[in-house]
Amino acid sequence: MDFRLKSYKKEFDHAYSFGVFATLELLDARPEHLLKVVLASRGERNAGVARLREACVRHCIPVDVNDAVIERLSPKESHLAIGVLRKYSACLDTDRNHLVLVNPGDMGNLGTIIRTMIGFGFTDLALIRPAVDIFDPRVIRASMGAVFRLTFEYFDHFDDYRAAFGHNLYLLMTNGQAVIDQVVFESPFALVFGNESSGLADEFFTLGTSIVIPHNRQIDSLNLSVAAGIALYQSTRNAKGREMLAGDERDGDQAGGYSSR
Repeated sequence: MDFRLKSYKKEFDHAYSFGVFATLELLDARPEHLLKVVLASRGERNAGVARLREACVRHCIPVDVNDAVIERLSPKESHLAIGVLRKYSACLDTDRNHLVLVNPGDMGNLGTIIRTMIGFGFTDLALIRPAVDIFDPRVIRASMGAVFRLTFEYFDHFDDYRAAFGHNLYLLMTNGQAVIDQVVFESPFALVFGNESSGLADEFFTLGTSIVIPHNRQIDSLNLSVAAGIALYQSTRNAKGREMLAGDERDGDQAGGYSSR
């Protein structure tokens, strides 16, 4: 790479993975997209950095020890490693179950949802614009690198997603008609969530099965990532044929959140 690395902007063709763990995840899941790794000099004896160096050697990925670049790319945080990756795109799998986020606006929520998706065996995410930039380093960081194990696709409108896929739609709404633990999810299906502040409009009622996650009236809604975590868990438990729950026999990381009205 012969261009000067600068603080991330959405229009760049490249993005950054901040931290040793996220960069190791990138190397494991998508090494072909990793252009370079920048290390901090103080991390030379760190075990994770050593693993990172070994993996870069195996994949012929250049490594540069450069504290000035680390500081320039992330001046408010102290990282031992930053990965520089080429942005990529993909298409959702028509046979897999999806999670759909309509106009997500919070990077932390998106990263947490992505990590939870991977934990429950969901690998396909649809994002309806306007939506957060999935390559923003804050999303990558919040996902702990799980974003690199995900297939995602942006759509300009929800109708564009519906035209492309004939999935059964399960719409998470605070005024939904079906209680989530009584729903049998028939594959292929899509769990659909609205924006953190406004949720899904009433017009979505006619598009599929509207679902509510019961909670007491002392709050108006759950955080988006929390609700997504609950729905991901419940749908793997209640999926017809139980084909979804790849993690039945092993422990896994789970994170969650949502706010849909």
